[in-house]
Amino acid sequence: MFYSLTGTVVFAEESSVALDCGGVAFRLFTTGNTLRQCAPVGEVQTLYTHLNVREDALDLFGFAEKSELDCFKMLTGVTGVGPKAGLAILSCLTPDMLAVSVAGGDVKAITAAQGVGPKLAQRIVLELKGKLDSFASSSESLGNIAAAQKATVSYAGEDAVNALVMLGYTRSEASIAVGKLDGSLSTEEMIKQALKMLARNI
Repeated sequence: MFYSLTGTVVFAEESSVALDCGGVAFRLFTTGNTLRQCAPVGEVQTLYTHLNVREDALDLFGFAEKSELDCFKMLTGVTGVGPKAGLAILSCLTPDMLAVSVAGGDVKAITAAQGVGPKLAQRIVLELKGKLDSFASSSESLGNIAAAQKATVSYAGEDAVNALVMLGYTRSEASIAVGKLDGSLSTEEMIKQALKMLARNI
């Protein structure tokens, strides 16, 4: 029904923003990432929108970037992920970061979102794996997604990733580092080389 709204920011709070469009103020639920990009009160802002129809309400959601809207739609298409959980996830992770987390199976990164438990995070990883590549914001991000996907193809890679996680790195960091290595290396060599990369903040 609505593709986007452009109007003067009337107010912005923790989870929503209101835009005055020709004398009518629309309240849009949104993410922390969008709020951080939102114009100050009194200035003009455009938000891409999604209308969620329920029996007892019409909820309007707004996003500063089209990619975040598209990612929100994909998230809420996963069984058990409602709009509230979708907003919580995209408040913790940008679409780019979520794509890397899903590619690397980083359930912990997704459970950082309020109200998202391990089972739901695991379902998100399973249902969206391989479907979020388009959200890479740069060639570097696309490379990180590809590396994270490649990391656990071999037993050695899987073992190396698990070892790095035990050493305190996130699964995303570990998967990207291991995925950039020669897949024929032994687990021990993968760990050594990955640690060197991580020390240089790959």
